[in-house]
Formats: sequence, structure tokens, C-alpha cells
Amino acid sequence: MVDRLERNKDLIQELVESTAVHVGSITTIITKAVADVAREIGEIITDGFEMREAAKLAEQDEARHVIDIDTEDPELDDQADLPVRDTADYALTEDDVEVPTLDAEIVEPPALDHQQSR
Repeated sequence: MVDRLERNKDLIQELVESTAVHVGSITTIITKAVADVAREIGEIITDGFEMREAAKLAEQDEARHVIDIDTEDPELDDQADLPVRDTADYALTEDDVEVPTLDAEIVEPPALDHQQSR
């Protein structure tokens, strides 16, 4: 038979083990939550950096009078209204391009006769 002292010891041992497991689970939950919050804050900051960089590039483009053709501008009804660039801005024109050609003939391979190869 188990005496009262041993029963109490087993009860306390079980209580301590159970408490340790639950505290460990709670700690894991809190640790994951803190890591998730840190990750989200980092992503917000990264988005801010990207937006700041995009704004700087937009300001530089505006200073150089760069026009984004993909955007709809009511002042530019068609491409005829786009600013004309000097031909020196272009590296090649269609007249400057030489396309090499290759004269080739398609030949069917001879059929293999399996009896001759034996």
C-alpha cells in the first residue's frame, strides 16, 4: 500500500511537471507571437524604404522630363504628341541593321537497313 507521504509526493511531482509543460507551451506561444510581430514591423519598414526609393526615382524622372508612356496623360492623345527625340538618341535605326542569312538545304538521313548492320 502507498502511504500518505508517497501519495502527496506523487501529486506534487505531477503538478510540477504539468505546470512546467503548460508554462513551456505559453512561452512558445509568446515567443512565436513576438517573432511574428517583429517580422511584420520589419516588413512595414521595408515597405517604407521601397516607397521612399520610388518617390526619389519619380522625382529624378520628373526633373529629367521623362514621360511614362504607359500612363494615360490627357495632354497626350496619341503618340504624335510625344516629344520628338533627336536621331542621335538612338543607337540603331532599322536601316542600319544587317541580318545575316545562311543558305542551307534540308536533307533526309538515309534509312537504316537492320539486316545490313548484322
